[in-house]
Amino acid sequence: MAIIETIAARRSRGVAGPIRRLRLLAPSFSRAPWLIVTGFLLLAGLASLAIIHWPLQVPWGVFTFLCVAAGLFLEPRPLLVVFVGMFLAMSFLGAYLGSAKPATIGAEAVTLATMGLMFWLASARAQVGVIGVSGESMLVDMRDRLRAQGELPELPPSWCAETALESAYGDGFAGDFVVASRSTDGRTLEVAIVDVSGKGRTAGTRSLLLSGALGGLLGELSEHGFLASANNHLLRLRWPEGFASAVHVAINLETGDFSIGYAGHPAAAQFAAGSGRWKMLSGGRGPLLGVIENAEFPRQYGTIRRGDAIVLYSDGVIEARDRTLVDGIDRMLGRAESFVTTGFEGLAQRLCDHAAAGHGDDRAVVTIWRR
Repeated sequence: MAIIETIAARRSRGVAGPIRRLRLLAPSFSRAPWLIVTGFLLLAGLASLAIIHWPLQVPWGVFTFLCVAAGLFLEPRPLLVVFVGMFLAMSFLGAYLGSAKPATIGAEAVTLATMGLMFWLASARAQVGVIGVSGESMLVDMRDRLRAQGELPELPPSWCAETALESAYGDGFAGDFVVASRSTDGRTLEVAIVDVSGKGRTAGTRSLLLSGALGGLLGELSEHGFLASANNHLLRLRWPEGFASAVHVAINLETGDFSIGYAGHPAAAQFAAGSGRWKMLSGGRGPLLGVIENAEFPRQYGTIRRGDAIVLYSDGVIEARDRTLVDGIDRMLGRAESFVTTGFEGLAQRLCDHAAAGHGDDRAVVTIWRR
């Protein structure tokens, strides 16, 4: 099975590495904060000695650097102790060196402003119980774990699948997500694309919470009950903007028979090798998730034969402000048509990269085909 990993996913994992390494140090810092305070005060003392011996070579900016470093690893109370010590050191140096070390008042003003900013950041982090960069690392870990739910499982040799996901403007979080599951007997593959209201970081928190919940539902319910249960879950959450669209497909990997259902989502596309044409699977329409209680979500049925393919996608692939949906669908099918003779590998990423919305909306594509 081939799985496309987006450039954004690789970039986010590369950025997360240093943050995770710093997070590993956070527990030891939290257990011995006054040891860290002592260390920073000693560094401030060493910086003061260096300025006394080399007043023209060592800049005042060394204290600004220490302020930022302390703000990353200390809670507000011990951080305040460090800042007071640093300011007293700068005041003493200014009075002791006089004209030998110019720009004392300006340097102190800049350092005070930096201290205020870092103290505010430390106080904001303390309110949610995190220290320094551990908060960002927690979010990165959560996002990566939930993204793993969208990784397509291993398929039989006669089946292939790809997934591609891109966020609006390259943000680390997206309102679109994919969840996938294969039954314990290996016969059934279930895949769902969900588009939470909003895009990018504005929908990121809702997307994270919902992907975890729907990932748990997928495979545990019958294919007819998934969208209804997802709808009930969103209704219970009572989010102000708690609606979402979704497409859910369940495929029998032995026979190729499938059923597909929609919750206010664009219709999937299927390629039939016998006719050599793409068609839209427009049946099985249902309302948006989280809007109507006791909503019904009918299903459409079909078969994926050898050489056939099915493409699931979010609205960012076909929608644009200056184009109609018909134009967006034609554009997508035109891109897909070029893969008919060469194979469907790479189609998911191509559709994401050349979406009608460009980079201004979240895009998700899943391509499944049978060889």
